[in-house]
Amino acid sequence: MKKTKAVLAILMAGTMMLGLAGCGGNSSSATQGTTTGTETGSAAGDAAGTDAAGTDAAASASDMNVMLETPVESLDPQQATDGTSFEVIADYTDGLMQMDADGQAVPAIAESYDLSDDGLTYTFHLRTDAKWSNGTPVTAADFVFGWQRAVDPDVASEYAYMLSDIGQIKNAAEIIAGEKDKSELGVIAVDDNTLQVELNVPVSYFTSLMYFPTFYPVNEEFFTSCGDTFATSPETVLSNGAFVLDSYQPAATAFHLTKNADYYDTDRVKLSGLSYQVIQDSQQALMSYQTGALDTTLVNGEQVDQVKDDPEFTTVGAGYLWYVSPNMNSVPELANLNIRLAMTMAIDRDSITADVLKDGSASTYTAVPMQFAAGPDGSDFSEDQTKFSDVCVYDTEKAADYWAKGLEELGESEITLDIVVDADDAPQKVAQVLKEQWETTLPGLTVNLVVEPKKQRVEDMQNGNFQLGLTRWGPDYADPMTYLGMWVTDNSNNYGLWSNADYDAIIDECTTGDLCTDAEGRWARLYDAEKIVMDEAVIYPLYTQCNAEMLSSKVTGVEYHPVAINRVYKDAVKTE
Repeated sequence: MKKTKAVLAILMAGTMMLGLAGCGGNSSSATQGTTTGTETGSAAGDAAGTDAAGTDAAASASDMNVMLETPVESLDPQQATDGTSFEVIADYTDGLMQMDADGQAVPAIAESYDLSDDGLTYTFHLRTDAKWSNGTPVTAADFVFGWQRAVDPDVASEYAYMLSDIGQIKNAAEIIAGEKDKSELGVIAVDDNTLQVELNVPVSYFTSLMYFPTFYPVNEEFFTSCGDTFATSPETVLSNGAFVLDSYQPAATAFHLTKNADYYDTDRVKLSGLSYQVIQDSQQALMSYQTGALDTTLVNGEQVDQVKDDPEFTTVGAGYLWYVSPNMNSVPELANLNIRLAMTMAIDRDSITADVLKDGSASTYTAVPMQFAAGPDGSDFSEDQTKFSDVCVYDTEKAADYWAKGLEELGESEITLDIVVDADDAPQKVAQVLKEQWETTLPGLTVNLVVEPKKQRVEDMQNGNFQLGLTRWGPDYADPMTYLGMWVTDNSNNYGLWSNADYDAIIDECTTGDLCTDAEGRWARLYDAEKIVMDEAVIYPLYTQCNAEMLSSKVTGVEYHPVAINRVYKDAVKTE
């Protein structure tokens, strides 16, 4: 989903604006098949599992039937990196805190917390009635174990930076670098129900990080009993949350969760369960919704025209910034600034949002999307979408000029580039339009689409095995650094391996440097950092995603958030 290199260490004046072989776990066994390519899910009833006695664990009529575009990539809270996995993990796991309907951090496993006067020590007081689905209590030691896993170099969690660079937990950076043992992480189980956390610098939004899955607890005894199978089946995960996973296999096209009767807040949960279906073909998904097999599904493109007047049609801000990442490190043509500027200025973003997506997504011309983070004066960081119009705007004449200069500098008359794109319906449509716009505006350019399953596409981009990549980034917390931190030297999501010493210095200034506690000064320097990214055409921003959805009139109470966990079902209700 997301990664940054730095941390906000000031009191934020605003928040997000978007209106954004078993080891004795559970008793059910997984029965679902796997998916490859664009195979679609089946009807809701196919999400039924089979319990230990061999009886059907069929979906109830009061289950909510949910469409997913992509399969779950991992159910390991310290290894998962994508929004789909985060949503499902959060269905059955609570962290110290959770989000309320407005996206604010409120108690979950932690009933309360104390903060020291210097802002460096949090003491969380855990509730005594929270327990895992195997009957053992949730303790402070479970959080210590989970967090130590997150920074353990042997685990190699992609989200380890959330504890070091973002959370600024004492010794996290040194442990990740192999300089200290994980036991030295600044988190201590004072007793079963008291967790103490030490920070390097004050982090004003630290409690909001606590509902991010990387910070979720893991029971060490259970984890050890699972061996290498942890988080791969219902038997190898534990629940302490609203639901219990009772049907699942890796890459399953359908899986199921049932209400957790032993959840400490079980009276709050009204759904009998969640029945998920992975359907990558949007037309098949809409048909499933229309037949009643789904209670909610995404729609896009021409489908929006068909359903936009339906009272069950809605649009929801998703928070994701979609962009093209050029591989500047290993593709000589893309190392040329004029070529990169030509390509970003040849993109008609409005035609993509208005004619292809049709879901309310907004054309975006900045490295940080709009309606996401508010500054010290309450203004939107990216309200002005024209501030980089000299380097990022739809202008075919300027694009052609940059292109000609770039070709001359390269000594080439023709260039062929590949763009990797997810196998999902909408990204493929967007990539096809990009290909047409580039080839029409930039003479001598040929663009080939390389369609891959999302997991493979992400791996290829992380390994530098790509030329152009169509990708997205969603925010982990409501601050511009969640986007700007990606472009720091050696950040694992800096796919093009771009490096700029001045940029790195600004980010350092705004995290642990002189601007750490200067809200206005920090905000101004973040603008300076964004300008460097845009002037260098490090990315070609495309649009900020808005999901067009069909939601059954039988369903109310689903919470949508642009940050961290995009959909929450704890208060959802389905009537007949």
